[in-house]
Amino acid sequence: MALIAHRQARERSTYHGRVTEPRKRVLLAKPRGYCAGVDRAVQTVEEALKLYGAPVYVRKQIVHNKHVVSTLEARGAIFVEENYEVPEGSTVVFSAHGVAPEVHDQARERNLKAIDATCPLVTKVHHEAKRFAAEDYDILLIGHEGHEEVVGTAGEAPAHIQLVDGPDDVDKLVIRDPNKVVWLSQTTLSVDETMETVARLKTRLPLLQSPPSDDICYATSNRQHVIKEIAPDCDVVIVVGSTNSSNSVRLVEVALGAGARAGHLVDFASEIQDEWLEGATTVGVSSGASVPEELVMEVLAHLGSRGFGEVTEYTTAEERLTFSLPQELRRDMKAAAAAAAAAAAATAG
Repeated sequence: MALIAHRQARERSTYHGRVTEPRKRVLLAKPRGYCAGVDRAVQTVEEALKLYGAPVYVRKQIVHNKHVVSTLEARGAIFVEENYEVPEGSTVVFSAHGVAPEVHDQARERNLKAIDATCPLVTKVHHEAKRFAAEDYDILLIGHEGHEEVVGTAGEAPAHIQLVDGPDDVDKLVIRDPNKVVWLSQTTLSVDETMETVARLKTRLPLLQSPPSDDICYATSNRQHVIKEIAPDCDVVIVVGSTNSSNSVRLVEVALGAGARAGHLVDFASEIQDEWLEGATTVGVSSGASVPEELVMEVLAHLGSRGFGEVTEYTTAEERLTFSLPQELRRDMKAAAAAAAAAAAATAG
């Protein structure tokens, strides 16, 4: 409603006399940036560094954001691709995207202290995969081949899961029993594209079952929804996020599909090219779910220095969800606090 009223007010204020310089503005999307799962994962590494000391090893990028990774590296985190790169007996944190059961097995074999920072919403999909596999369903996992989340989920039941990377994959599927088929999805996909794939699946498999609750996470859905609201008014949309961040890439695609004349993904304000802004009067700004707010503020400052000083924030949802830290980390933090209290009491005595 706020956006409609704003458009009407703009139309009423049009001046038909002498030509004036059109005002430049920014439409700032909200929600944007960190989701609960990302916040939890980043805090997990930060608290692990405080508790155990550097180095703390992290398997894969803790979240898909260059700035976050480099900041944690500066504090003593070491990012590796696989468990065999972690010295035996060391601490390793598993990323927010989740891992297959075999990764946990590898950690035990190397006597690693493993802290699982998998987003609880990804863990939910893992549980669904295990449950449907136990009931001998064919599971159609909608997602992008090679994405860490897809690899982790598929690892829960490899004999039952087939990847569906878009509508074109539907005809390639081999189904044992059309009465026992269910679809699940990667949590960071485009809502519209996922539903397009599901519609194609249901055309072929009328008895296809859906997950008990949405697999695409609330944060992904919310960020896509607000981008759809502002995109029709935007000459260009700038999304802050890394190229390996699925939900950030999807935001650019959603903006273009919703009517933005142009869309760009940047990690930092310095990557914005002046030619993108030539002739533009309205710039939309959002950020992926793994992006710190400071990077968005730098983009706004950059745009402000180029005449886009008027910023209007459009809010379509309020996000209050939080997740507690991994239980293994909380247990060690509690033990450390108790030990510190006992030592202080002994000293005082």
